Amino acid sequence: MKRRILIGAFCLLLLALLSGIGFHSLRAADQDDDSGYSQIAIFAKAVQLIRQDYVDGDKTSYHNLITAALKGMLGSLDPHSQFMDPSDFRDMQEDTRSRFNGLGIEVAIKNGLPTVVTPMEDTPAARAGILSGDQILKINGASTDRMDLQDVINHLRGAPGQKISLTLIRPSTKEVKDYALERAEIKVQSVKGARLLDPDLTGSFKIAYVRLIQFNEPTAGELSKALDELQRQGMEALILDLRNNPGGLLNSAVDVCAQFLPPSTKVVSTQGRVASQQREYTTSGAAKERPHFPMAVLVNEGSASGAEIVSGALKDLHRAIVVGETTFGKGSVQNVMQLPDGSALRFTTAKYYTPSKQVIHGNGVTPNIRVPMSVEQERQLFTARSSGDTIKPDEDKNFIKSTDPQMLRAIDALKGVMIYAQQNTPKGEAIKK
Repeated sequence: MKRRILIGAFCLLLLALLSGIGFHSLRAADQDDDSGYSQIAIFAKAVQLIRQDYVDGDKTSYHNLITAALKGMLGSLDPHSQFMDPSDFRDMQEDTRSRFNGLGIEVAIKNGLPTVVTPMEDTPAARAGILSGDQILKINGASTDRMDLQDVINHLRGAPGQKISLTLIRPSTKEVKDYALERAEIKVQSVKGARLLDPDLTGSFKIAYVRLIQFNEPTAGELSKALDELQRQGMEALILDLRNNPGGLLNSAVDVCAQFLPPSTKVVSTQGRVASQQREYTTSGAAKERPHFPMAVLVNEGSASGAEIVSGALKDLHRAIVVGETTFGKGSVQNVMQLPDGSALRFTTAKYYTPSKQVIHGNGVTPNIRVPMSVEQERQLFTARSSGDTIKPDEDKNFIKSTDPQMLRAIDALKGVMIYAQQNTPKGEAIKK
């Protein structure tokens, strides 16, 4: 209640100042005075002076000035906090429903530059050869130096068929390259590539493979159906591929974990400044109970947010071996609060912690088995994925052998686990699957 009264007082003060009421009795605020009244008075005075004397009057509407102030205020906090006008907020809501218009690039601000978290496969960005970690220097010739995250997103999005040019630098090679792209409607299928791997790779064991593209509303349900089918085919072990998965909805990531963990298992916790942000997220009992088959999870620098929650939980709880490279390190919680005009504030309120209390943000999830990939191997892999999984089954094993050392290492790790289990299973007892 006190907070509401204080906010109301701030608003009255601001309205009074903006309306030209004198408040001549207000003295210059002490630099150390962080009270709301004194600081809001300074802000209101600045708005008043800009509206009164700025040379271009058409730029000084209250809407323009306050919107710019909100963008600057949120952008100054961290790279993931932002102000969204009503259209931006609607776009964000569409993202969670697996459909939007643009290039298929998930971006974040890293080291001061817009950085590709991952190019979503089968999209214009992935088909052009853009890779995770690439940094965007220019969009349509305009430097991104002074763009905040929402500005970058707005520049990247647009109606299907529209042309756009990007200038990117690849930090690993220092190569600067221009890309000419065409926007498209992006329809993201959460689950792809579900299959049993070729026996030439897996030997006598039936090792299955599933790739999760991102975590949105239908992801857990789609994964459950894929696992049902793989179990019918005799799956004995699973490789879950989260490489270049940029994350998505927290509840979706928790529901995915529920496919592999017992009910009421803590998957991730959040910690923030206020008590309401101290939360634990546990698996529900709604997921189908499945055999405890051996698992490996593939991750790389493009695995972020929800992908880090899943891989971190399965690693900490000894449910899976994590193979690949350290993940992106985007482990903070953003709350989205809608404002009366349809705009919204998206701001960081807490950080994610794995079950063993490891902080994800800025650190990422470290794999149990580190397997790097060359830029050329990444390019070949993403090019193949962007073609819509058109690799023929008889070519799949040769492609994996020549291009995907992370997959090969995961297969070997699972085979080792199952061979060990066979050798240590008493005669007459079945191996627990």
